[in-house]
Amino acid sequence: MTDSIDLARQVRSVSRLTGEFTLRSGRTATEYFDKYQFEADPVLLDQLAERLALLIPEGTEVLAGLEMGGIAVVTALARHAKLPTAFVRKEAKKYGTARLAEGAEVAGRRVLVVEDVVTSGGQVVISTGELRKLGAHVDHALCVIDRQEGGAQALAAEGITLRALLSRADLDAAAS
Repeated sequence: MTDSIDLARQVRSVSRLTGEFTLRSGRTATEYFDKYQFEADPVLLDQLAERLALLIPEGTEVLAGLEMGGIAVVTALARHAKLPTAFVRKEAKKYGTARLAEGAEVAGRRVLVVEDVVTSGGQVVISTGELRKLGAHVDHALCVIDRQEGGAQALAAEGITLRALLSRADLDAAAS
């Protein structure tokens, strides 16, 4: 199994960009982790998923990946965790099944929300609220990278504990 420092170095190497970027929260950042770069690398994504599987809370019944980046992560993670998966849209589609969560049933089940990168936690809070309305029991979220910009605190305010494989501090330390 790849160690944490090596994994952080690999993620940083393939995904760290510098410049001026507008984040989902509306904030501007001079550093951006292009999650699609580590999600598009099947070997690295599999290594991340293997490590993420160790962080799944006991009793989890369904993994719920958030559109769009969380879908790749949750699919790889499900292979290691051997748990059913739901794919969660930002909003229910207006045609076909008209469902917010596709795949595994979430009602009445302990659901772990899976995201790629958490900054403010905004989308996790929104999606968790919607999953709870569907009857899911959600009290944890799991991500590859916690940018450590208030996301964990915002989630905690909603009764959600964030578990992160890597933090911004890990990625910064991997630079040296």
